[in-house]
Order: sequence, then structure tokens, then C-alpha cells
Amino acid sequence: MKQEFRLPDLGEGLTEAEIVQWLVAEGDTVTLNQTLAEVETAKAIVELPSPHAGVITALHAAAGDVVLVGSPLVGFEIEGAEDPVPAASPAAGSAASAEDGSGPNLVGYGAAPSTGRPMRRARRSAAAVATADVDVRVAAPHDAIDETPAVPEQHERPRSTPPVRAYAKGHGVDLALVAAALGDRVITRADVDTYRERVAQRSIGAATAPPSVAVAPTTTARPVMAGERSTTRIPIRGVRKHTAEAMVQSAFTAPHVTTFHTLDVTATTELIASLRASAAPDAPRIGVLTVVAKAVCLALAHYPGLNARWDGEAGEIVQQHFVDLGIAAATERGLIVPIIRDAERMTLGGLAAAVAELTRTARSGKTAPADLTGGTFSLTNIGVFGIDAGTPILPPGQTGILALGAVRRLPWEYKGEIALRDVMTLSLSFDHRIVDGAEGAQFLKAVADVLQEPGRAMLLA
Repeated sequence: MKQEFRLPDLGEGLTEAEIVQWLVAEGDTVTLNQTLAEVETAKAIVELPSPHAGVITALHAAAGDVVLVGSPLVGFEIEGAEDPVPAASPAAGSAASAEDGSGPNLVGYGAAPSTGRPMRRARRSAAAVATADVDVRVAAPHDAIDETPAVPEQHERPRSTPPVRAYAKGHGVDLALVAAALGDRVITRADVDTYRERVAQRSIGAATAPPSVAVAPTTTARPVMAGERSTTRIPIRGVRKHTAEAMVQSAFTAPHVTTFHTLDVTATTELIASLRASAAPDAPRIGVLTVVAKAVCLALAHYPGLNARWDGEAGEIVQQHFVDLGIAAATERGLIVPIIRDAERMTLGGLAAAVAELTRTARSGKTAPADLTGGTFSLTNIGVFGIDAGTPILPPGQTGILALGAVRRLPWEYKGEIALRDVMTLSLSFDHRIVDGAEGAQFLKAVADVLQEPGRAMLLA
């Protein structure tokens, strides 16, 4: 029986996905739930399992194509089953496929196809591939690297992990060229960096001398001559596109107000040092972010307005008596905000473990789309970049977000004298439709009190 598999709704109403890498080819025999491809949504890189066991007869999109939900993706020949009666609609076809012995188990499988045609990026010839994806920041044509062999037409993608592919993509490096230089082995991030360094070194001489081989025309990048004014165009898609849309929606929907508080957190840093000194080797690492997360959960119980959401259609403010805590994470693919569910129920150690797992998953590009939505309050640690304060934008649907500044050793008034103390600034942005200035200030003070005197946590609990 022939069966078409359409791109399913991968969760949270996402409408499209980009094919990052096919892990199968036409003619391959696959098993149920075998990974067919890795696809990148607006929120995460997702492995796409096979809904059938059978032989692949067609791949309807190439790596790099953006495919709409509901569009044909893979054709199957399923052994031992008869061809179904042609369905009157894609929805009917999905229902029929669900009845056979190898039916799909994907979230949203069988979604009605989106209107419009899939968006496809221009395919490039092998010659163009060999010259196009140059790191424009070092401004060197690949042809200047004489030891790089020509890249033959390939049916398989270079072997690497999703984070490495994302890293290479973000730095304009074609993994096919890296693979051609390395041979048949898994490409690492270090390999990408080595390749970029080699391009940079060669570019010093290449920028002032004509290349030995003519550069193929390309719309992606071209050699930059010495002294030339140039620009680079970067496609807006994936996480960056989603983040931009969300931030614009939030900024022009919720009236933002930001209040700041600089405080002495020496007692907190001393507590962290003590806990680390006595912790087991495999215990989760407790840091300032973990303690602030605990302080926020305690304070939200007393200031529920910061944990509410605005329901304009119902004309109501919805107070949420649980804390799904968002933690902003800067990844190679852009900014994402994974959620720690029911954070208010966790101990300090539990929060530390959750933050560590969240960070590991985010950096590997494996955060599930469902784990990026539904937060009630968020934290962003700008201190790791050496920044003291800022005005964070609210994630859509949330009323509060707290930015943690850098902890600095500064002269500070302490017990009537000047002493060197650990000092940081907290920046709280909130939705002024729900929270007035007094409540915002009181909430921020409650969080600060815990950080200044961690023993106060027993009073707020």
C-alpha cells in the first residue's frame, strides 16, 4: 500500500518547520518510530519519527526547505496492505492511515494542510556549494584554500550533531566542506572552529590577490575585496523569527514598567559557598540564579499579581496559584525561555537540578516545543555577560520578568562602616495593566530581603 506522510503539527500550533537533515533516503526500509529527519521549528530542533514501517518511495523536500504543516513530506510503500480507497480530503486520508497496522503516533498527525505552497530555498550546484557558505566575517573565498578538495555531489549529509550543525550554520560554515577535508567521521564543534581559523588565516593574503580559481556566482556570499564596503543578509527564521514576533507582540500589547534595586547579596554568596563546600560530588550545583528562583517563588505567593495573566477576551485577570518558571537561555540558535513546571514545590536542590537539566537540554537544541510555552513568570541572568541592569521585555502572556545583574565586589555601607561586599542589581519589568508601582516595588523588595538575609525565607515560606 502506498501512503503519504504529511508534516504533522509538532505542538503549540506551529505552522511550519525547516528540514535540517534527512537521516534516510529513497529506497530505505524503515521501522515504526525510526527517526526520519531532524526538523527545526520556531522553537526547537525536533527528531521526526516514522509513522509507518515500510519502504521510503519519495522525499518531498530537501534539507534546508521550509515545509508547511500538512504538506506531503515522505512517501511510503507498506508491505502486506492494500491500497486504500482514495480519500476525498487530506483529513480523510489521515483517518485511513491511522487504521492500518503501522499507524502514526505523532502529535497532531493528520492536520489539515496549510494553504499556500511550501517555501523552498534555491538549490545550489556543487560548484556553488564549494564557494558559497563562507564566513563573511573573515571575508575569504573558499577557493583561496588550496588544500580543500572539491566537494562531490553527496547523497548523505555530513555526520554531526544538531548543536554542531546549528553552530556551523550560525557562523556561515558549510559542513560539506569541513567533511571533505576531514574524511568520514563525526564533525565536532572544534573541527568547525579549526576550519574557520584556516579560512581566516588564508584570507589575509587572499583579500589582496585574485583567486586562482574563478568564484562561482552565488546569492549567499561573495569574496570581499580590500577596502570594499559590504553588507551581509541573514535570513530571519527559526528561533530568531519566533523571538522577534513574540517580543514585538509583547512590547506593543503590555505597557511595560521597569523598576531597579541594588542590594548587598554577600549573605547569599556565603551561603552558596557553604553549600557547595559540603555538597556531594554529584550534587546539583547551586548558584545565585537558583537562590533567586527560590526567592521569587516565595515572593509570588504573597504578591499574586506578578504571577497573573491578562485575559482581554473574558475581561478578567487570571491569578495562577502555581509557578511555571521561565529561565531565559542564550543558545547557538538564539534566545529561548524553557519552563520549570511547578517550581514553587521544589527545594533549593530540586531547583538547581532543574536549572542544570534545562540548560543542558537547551544547549543541545533538544528542548521540546511544549517546554517553551505556558510560563507564569521568568528570570533572565544578564550578569553572566558582565551586565549590571537592563529592561527585560515580558514574554507574551506573562506579567513579570526579573533580570539578575552581575555580582560585583564593591565598597558598601555595612554596619555603619565601609566594607567590600558582594553587590548586585535586580531589574523587574511588569505589566502595568495588572500590577501597579507599589505592588511591583513590594515584590522586588521581598525578593531582595531573601537575598540579603536568606534566613528570611523561613518567614516567607
